[in-house]
Amino acid sequence: MRSTRRRAGTLLLCLALVSPLGACAGSDNSADGTTTLDYWLWDDKQLPAYQDCADAFHAANPDVTVKITQTAWAQYWQNLTTQLASGDAPDVWTNQSSYYPQFATTNQLLDIAPFVQRDQLDLTAYQPGLSEVWVKDGKRYGLPKDWDTMALVVNTDMLGKQGVDAAQLEDLTWNPVDGGTFEQVVAKATVDDKGRNGLDPAFDKNSVQVYGFLPEWADGANGQNGWGVFAAANGFAYLDQNPWGTHYKYDDPKLAETITWFKRLIDKGYAPRFDQQSTVANSELLIAGKGAMTVTGSWTILTFTDPRVKQKLAFTPLPTGPAGRRSPINGLSDAIWTGSPHPEQAWKWVAFLASADCQDRVAQRAVVFPAITSATKKVVAAHQAEGRDVHAFTDVAEKNTFLLPITEHGTEINPIVQDAVQSAILGSADTGNALKEANNKVNALFK
Repeated sequence: MRSTRRRAGTLLLCLALVSPLGACAGSDNSADGTTTLDYWLWDDKQLPAYQDCADAFHAANPDVTVKITQTAWAQYWQNLTTQLASGDAPDVWTNQSSYYPQFATTNQLLDIAPFVQRDQLDLTAYQPGLSEVWVKDGKRYGLPKDWDTMALVVNTDMLGKQGVDAAQLEDLTWNPVDGGTFEQVVAKATVDDKGRNGLDPAFDKNSVQVYGFLPEWADGANGQNGWGVFAAANGFAYLDQNPWGTHYKYDDPKLAETITWFKRLIDKGYAPRFDQQSTVANSELLIAGKGAMTVTGSWTILTFTDPRVKQKLAFTPLPTGPAGRRSPINGLSDAIWTGSPHPEQAWKWVAFLASADCQDRVAQRAVVFPAITSATKKVVAAHQAEGRDVHAFTDVAEKNTFLLPITEHGTEINPIVQDAVQSAILGSADTGNALKEANNKVNALFK
């Protein structure tokens, strides 16, 4: 890439002294007046949609070309961190709410609030609750581009054979004492090598062929794909305030109760043991018929409904717990690097990504739910036209949602909490003690 640390510093000085903000834009453009913006994203399924947007953007702005680089999730963040440290990062990249605080606090993200105010963008067009996630201390670091919620994905054929119909799945209940009707369904869906389900007195938990539930344990400090939705349904809240709280509550007995229930589910043979769990992803195990249900995000809709999938899978609502049915609502935005030599062009691209023009194009491919509510309706219509029922994701988005934790020290907190949860699930540590110790370590980061 093209920038250096010195150029980045010159740009920031220029932005601070000159008005309007765009006055310095183009000072590092090519000799022919054209600009190439580097844009990074991680999702290969979304790449075609954003290439559509890049093509449309270039047609409207012939002097600006967007070069897209797609890299898988883990490598994406590693590469981005390395590039930022070397002072040679992409102009714009896709950002995620649990990662962006570390970039904001190290001054790697351009404050776009002046651009938003100057161009009078309407922030009310987005799904409620998403826009303010990207604001810290009066500065704005992104605009909403999409959103996701969680639901259950279930093998309807397997459940049907055990006498569970679709109507029952709409109103499941859960509690950490006996698991409610949800645990009853999980037990029925668990089958041993003799064809006996988990409610049969002769069920052999040591010879399970199909697990009723596939939990996720490599889930950081938020448990988005598993324990988090159950803990929230039990009344657990991550923080004193969210976003930008400074005191975590992982020592809350409500969380310990939830993790303890998961351990009992494993002990009964209804879910795979963590120390014997396959390295294969839960999605692949479900598609292979090795599990009957798991928690999944709306970004996986096309994965599970792909015509090549032989299993008959469907999406159903999360169970209702003592504190109700709760799902995290999460979303992405696009960040502008403070070192970009093309802030005005980068802003144009970011504004276009967050516009109805681009999000309608994204909606046509129905990979994710765009942040603009009018585009979301188009995605729902696209799914309905293909016979895909996605109400489990959209209904919960209208109510009963919560934010995943957004604070400083996120990358440090993730391994601390994940290790504590895993040690509890393995039985190598008392659940309450492990979580209390982890909570003390986490809160010490804020002192």
